[in-house]
Amino acid sequence: MTIPPGPPPYGYGYGYGYPPPPPPPKPGVIPLAPLGFSAILTGAFATIGRYWKQLLGVASVAYLGALVVVGAAIGIAYAAVGDTLPAVFDLPEGQEPHGDDLRPLIVAFACVWLVGMIAMLCASALVAAACPAVVQEAVLGRPTTFGAIWRRSWSRMPAVFGTVFLTSLALMVPFALFAAAFIGLFVALLGTDDRTYALPLVMILGALLLIPLALWIWVKFSLAPAAAVMEGQGAVDSMRRSSRLVRGDWWRVFGCVLAAGIMASVVGMLIQQVLSMLASTPLAATDFSGEDSTAVVASLALVLTFLVLGQLISQAIISVFPPLVTALLYVDQRIRKENLAPDLARAAGTL
Repeated sequence: MTIPPGPPPYGYGYGYGYPPPPPPPKPGVIPLAPLGFSAILTGAFATIGRYWKQLLGVASVAYLGALVVVGAAIGIAYAAVGDTLPAVFDLPEGQEPHGDDLRPLIVAFACVWLVGMIAMLCASALVAAACPAVVQEAVLGRPTTFGAIWRRSWSRMPAVFGTVFLTSLALMVPFALFAAAFIGLFVALLGTDDRTYALPLVMILGALLLIPLALWIWVKFSLAPAAAVMEGQGAVDSMRRSSRLVRGDWWRVFGCVLAAGIMASVVGMLIQQVLSMLASTPLAATDFSGEDSTAVVASLALVLTFLVLGQLISQAIISVFPPLVTALLYVDQRIRKENLAPDLARAAGTL
């Protein structure tokens, strides 16, 4: 006689008449239990769906503010060295610019580049702080506002900036070696001494050997921004916290973070391609051979608007989705290693 599976008394599917265990509580975007990668992705998409106004609002304000700072830096630089531009770019044929004329332009370009890098890093740190702040509310299923997320993100931005900066130093070493090696190879190609090739080749070999170490450090500290926001710790303490949570699960964290980054990059490129195609429509309909300069200027302004909009949208998506995944990974690692689920359930009011 074959006993069919199923609930007692007709079957044995639950074993000796015991009912199945209840599903884990799910007050927010994820169940309060150890998560698989599909559950983490579902939670990230659900967070974007419920809190897209807060996330995109912070990202838009952060990156628009960075663009304003860069534009102001360009304007100040042009006002400072604009008089030297004709002496460099409007020279008679065959005449080279003087070093005294080039030096102010190089200094101005370096200052604008430095201001731009700092502005973009601060904007990225602000967005990276907003994502764990949103996830903290999304996991508990609590509503929040743009103002609350902005204040929380702004207060934790210095700590998140510190974690991002310190982690990026490990990635900058192999890239700096690659850049120095290529400059050395270029110089060697211009020279005649064959021995000048040895140092660039050694630099390239050293960079290749350092890439795995840099990648290991990057994954080891990938949960530090989430720890800085959710636990209110400083940069160094957050990096230590991330190291403890990632220990023993490095490959799993690496796969999740890498997949999230690839997905965000693909979506960002698709958005840029679509907006670029839309931007090419007014250019195709514009007659550049005519004398109507107003139509040409309007078409170019429309194209520039589309390109800037596409860059902002793609940057917002690229900068929001991976931090959401890493924040959910942080919650998942704490559930697995520290049994955080009961505390979360009590905070959500489900226990």
